[in-house]
Amino acid sequence: MKDRTETLVDTFMSGFADRHAHEPEFLQAVQEVAQDVLTIEKANSEYAQARVLERLAEADRIIGFRVTWRDDAGAVQINKGWRVQQTNLLGPYKGGLRWAASVTPSVLKFLAFEQAFKNALTGLPLGAAKGGADFDPRGRSDAEVERFAMAFMAELAAHIGPERDVPAGDIGVGAREVGYLTRAWMQHARRWGGALTGKPLSLGGSPMRAQATGYGLMYFTQAMLAEQSDGIEGKRVAISGRGNVAQHAARKAMQMGAKVITLSGRAGTWVAEDGMRTEAVDWVLDAPGDGSATPPAALGLRFLAGQRPWGQGPDIALPCATQNEVGLADARALVDSGCRYLAEGANMPLSADAEAHLAGAGVIQAPGKASNAGGVAMSGLEMQQNAGFARWSPEELDRQLCAIMCDIHARLKAERTNCPTPSGAVDYRRAANVAGYRTLARAMVAGGVI
Repeated sequence: MKDRTETLVDTFMSGFADRHAHEPEFLQAVQEVAQDVLTIEKANSEYAQARVLERLAEADRIIGFRVTWRDDAGAVQINKGWRVQQTNLLGPYKGGLRWAASVTPSVLKFLAFEQAFKNALTGLPLGAAKGGADFDPRGRSDAEVERFAMAFMAELAAHIGPERDVPAGDIGVGAREVGYLTRAWMQHARRWGGALTGKPLSLGGSPMRAQATGYGLMYFTQAMLAEQSDGIEGKRVAISGRGNVAQHAARKAMQMGAKVITLSGRAGTWVAEDGMRTEAVDWVLDAPGDGSATPPAALGLRFLAGQRPWGQGPDIALPCATQNEVGLADARALVDSGCRYLAEGANMPLSADAEAHLAGAGVIQAPGKASNAGGVAMSGLEMQQNAGFARWSPEELDRQLCAIMCDIHARLKAERTNCPTPSGAVDYRRAANVAGYRTLARAMVAGGVI
């Protein structure tokens, strides 16, 4: 027999799924939140009457457009672009732009929905959005990327601005691309302004933006271990990916005294049994293509072709690559190899069955909406600097980043009584959903039905 929570979730999702058929990533994200917050909603008459979760799950608007540009051969190329403006309950729409062949409306809707809860947890006045295009910048020349950026912003410019919607970078969109987009927006708007974050310093960007997500991930992980009267020093840390989040998480983990034992690429995983040295991390980041090149013997690295990082005996797992990268087999490998903690550097990197298996084995898990919130937190600080025509030092920004991540941990810890576990540990995943939901629900009820 189904319990009350299962009945509520099934009823909610049955109607919702009909409206969003063929959008699996989005439905997965909504269901994960629904199973944690629907009992909270039904217990509060104001929230129930306002239909808070249903309204939060439906984006304010989804802007779709064609991006037409010329490649280096002069041939016309056509891509699709989108901006999902999820909610501006707490502040201007805020969220990154992703350029990858895998970008679809379903992926962007799941990311925008998750962003709403993540941004709410930071305590900063930030709404939520996500956007991107099915354009793959890999293998494209600098000139082609610039032309695509100009064409993309020609379609997006009318919908964004410093007090309206402030995009940032994401997969495929780094500081260079944000620089192109920023300058293009200024040309369309005929003004200077902080309409994007993650800009180069010369265009009003902020120090520490590149490091923020990875560093913030480690600050949250440090707080999570401290809650268990444990510490990071000496711990074996397995990291997936070798992008921006992975590399800065690795460097900060090493600064904290941990042993980073893996990084990975599409073709496989690099392993350093006794922990990577700085030069080994540098080599992995510079490895060409999919990273299948053989590392120099002096670096103490092994490359495991076609393998994932999770069976190497980590104490801490940090999935930092992409959504649903950790499946049930990976979760079993983590449990079997003695992993005790997992903190998400990517958005929704665990499949539902992987998450359940880890929880059943007592692995303490931090969801991305909490543990990888450092990037958007630093973007919020960049918005403050732009609005005040100010520049803050890297040291001040790092101090504020650490304070925000520790405050997020404290907010989730405060939900302990509402999110109990058999062991008494904080259920960070549920606590993040409940804490973010409460913040958004209060704002929705206060604003009436619009």
